[in-house]
Amino acid sequence: MVLKIFFPICCSAAESGLLVGRWIPEQNSAVILAVIHFPFIPGQVKQYLSEMQHATQVKLSVLGSWTKTKQAKEESLDRFLEDLGTIFSHDPWIQLSKEKGSKFWSCSASWKDSNGNEEDENILVYYDQRKVMLSQLHPAQDQVVSSDQRTVEASKLVAVFDTVAKSKLLFMKDRYDEGPVKLTHWQSEGVEASIIVELLKQASVPACMLITFLLSLVCGVCKSRVLTFWPLSFIWSKLSTCEQLGHRLQHLQIISSRRKAPNQTQLMRKANIFLSLLIDMTLGILLMSWLYQKNRIGHLANALVPMADHVAQQLQDLLQWLMGVPAGLKMNRALDQVLGRFFLYHIHLWISYIHLMSPFIEMILWHVGLSACLGLTVALSIVSDIIALMTFHIYCFYVYGARLYCLKIYGLSSLWRLFRGKKWNVLRQRVDSCSYDLDQLFIGTLLFTILLFLLPTTALYYLVFTLLRLLVVIVQGLIHLLVDLINSLPFYSVILRLCRSYRLASGVKFRVLEQEAGKPLRLLMQINPLTYGRVVQLYKLPTYSCYPKDSWGSLCKKLLVGELIYPWKHKGEKQD
Repeated sequence: MVLKIFFPICCSAAESGLLVGRWIPEQNSAVILAVIHFPFIPGQVKQYLSEMQHATQVKLSVLGSWTKTKQAKEESLDRFLEDLGTIFSHDPWIQLSKEKGSKFWSCSASWKDSNGNEEDENILVYYDQRKVMLSQLHPAQDQVVSSDQRTVEASKLVAVFDTVAKSKLLFMKDRYDEGPVKLTHWQSEGVEASIIVELLKQASVPACMLITFLLSLVCGVCKSRVLTFWPLSFIWSKLSTCEQLGHRLQHLQIISSRRKAPNQTQLMRKANIFLSLLIDMTLGILLMSWLYQKNRIGHLANALVPMADHVAQQLQDLLQWLMGVPAGLKMNRALDQVLGRFFLYHIHLWISYIHLMSPFIEMILWHVGLSACLGLTVALSIVSDIIALMTFHIYCFYVYGARLYCLKIYGLSSLWRLFRGKKWNVLRQRVDSCSYDLDQLFIGTLLFTILLFLLPTTALYYLVFTLLRLLVVIVQGLIHLLVDLINSLPFYSVILRLCRSYRLASGVKFRVLEQEAGKPLRLLMQINPLTYGRVVQLYKLPTYSCYPKDSWGSLCKKLLVGELIYPWKHKGEKQD
């Protein structure tokens, strides 16, 4: 029978005494947590372990004895430690001891019901108690092994990790404390503490209370009936800045909540949100300080109006080209002139609007720059909204062209069914047979001919403005991707993986230290950290925006038939 003993490395230098830990009968394993060294009274040890067991919910017991060095003068001590097995009566009773002048340890286990013929094979597994206690074991990714086998192996490791993690209260007592029991474990030299951390904890309480009060006021204003009326609700749902502010407001509510995180995952989520907010605001303040240096906002405002004029002039040249003979194509001149003048009038209105707003652009940019203190994501969302407002005429051109093109496409498809004696059944959502009279066929032929010959002109305008609209959407999409990256990237988990990789464990590996016939096999248990990709996958924060729910095939189909596309939706409701 194989007996596995998990022994903490920190107890290798402990004085002789008793081994305290948990016995796992399902795995035939003993997890050593601490060493109780002399002097001690057995009754007080039993009482102390009973109190710890009630507090930690871990079945603690005295598993055996430990001897630091095995010398001839300490044979009486060995016999005394062996006799303690009758007092604490644990089955099996484990005896560990170092051999002086040798790197091997002697290990023996005595069973009450053993007949003496069966020889046990003992395996000593050394582990870093501090790392195992602070680490969190994560489920493994899909592997080749079967799910049952993977579950059994994971449960064995979980039992060891949980035993050490739940015994934090046992490690709070060091050997300098006054009491009847002296323990040796990873924190025996004194409980780790930081004055700075304690001061920050005390200072965070009033700060959290103040933030909670301010957030309650902001939430009350946001939930008021004033914002539910049509104009304000419409603006709130369309602007990316409002969505980002609402998203960050939810993050602040989570951080300032007085409710304690129920598990390690929620605690990591809070830490990731806090660090994401901190980095976001730091980058925003750096951006704001850069904008207000050397009058960069004034230079930007002076360059914005000429840039808008240049874009409008390029659009006018493009429309003049479309109203002629674009690429040698012969267009329907009447429709071409009507569409061209219609769009030129819109550009004229847009230029007048820009020049009307030009005296106030610098003041608007100055106040917009102040919003960068709320975070880089808020500043990027404002930039996205400014791009949407500055290219609103392009969006209008795209909508007009798409609606006109879609109307002709659906009209041609309906008239094509008329020629084949078919019609679309609206109730059953299918194509059924239908008989038409001569007048209906004549009108249908006339309309089909008109739509067919007008289609190239409409399709050309639709193609040009769709390409312009897609260019604007790509620019806004890149900005939204950057905002989503900052919102969702788990900065705390990534930094924790970089600095303390053992905190995020995916499993363990065993390295053979010593192996010799007749001696216990000595192994060193080391923690395998999660990969960076797995860390991001597990701790990625949810964002308020989502990517296109349509596939690329569906998106191309919508472009071909002239349906409006909304590649960047927010909460499943926001549309351009």
